Amino acid sequence: MEPFIDLDVVFRLLLASALGALIGFEREVHGRPAGFRTHLLVSLGSCLFAVVSIDFYRIFGNFGGTVPVGVDPGRIAAQVVTGIGFLGAGAIIRDKAAIRGLTTAACLWVAAAIGLSCGAGRFGAAIVVALFAVLSLLLLKKVESRIRKDTYIDVKLWSTDLDGQQARVEKCMEECLVQVLNVVVEKDLESGNIFLDFYVKHKADVIVGDLLDRIALIQGVKKVRMG
Repeated sequence: MEPFIDLDVVFRLLLASALGALIGFEREVHGRPAGFRTHLLVSLGSCLFAVVSIDFYRIFGNFGGTVPVGVDPGRIAAQVVTGIGFLGAGAIIRDKAAIRGLTTAACLWVAAAIGLSCGAGRFGAAIVVALFAVLSLLLLKKVESRIRKDTYIDVKLWSTDLDGQQARVEKCMEECLVQVLNVVVEKDLESGNIFLDFYVKHKADVIVGDLLDRIALIQGVKKVRMG
């Protein structure tokens, strides 16, 4: 008969909780939607799934050699990998042209893997992965801040429909080191106005405020907005 409390299982659950919480703490500090408690619970639950999978295999498997074992201990763990994708998807937020939450979703995925590793008794691998994850979150963030990244924004412009107005605006953007990727043009024939919606790309160090000031000085421009 199995003991009511298996200290080995308790240790696995505690280690999984601690390592998951370690990753979640970094997410919590940065105000992410899935933080300390979420990562802890994901890792803890995954660990229990792994422990139960192994128990199913050990208790219900046929090891007499006359027939196949008949129980796959990896079946529940595989469902954890699939199920955690739905939880991670909930942490991903689309904000206009930007997508936020991908790192948090990846952290949840790693936390689940750590929990499964602890449940399977792979403590060394779980600890190493947790440390790698935390170090990458802390150190690579500083590296990313030094990389000149492309930024994508919408620039909307309302103007009098003058000849060559679109070309003048595009030239202004080119002078400000902003690349036009796409443009939508709408003309109001009754009022004689034109609406231009530019989807543009620029480097992070380009001051887009200067671009708006320069566009606003173009003759016929009534309103300009960036978003």
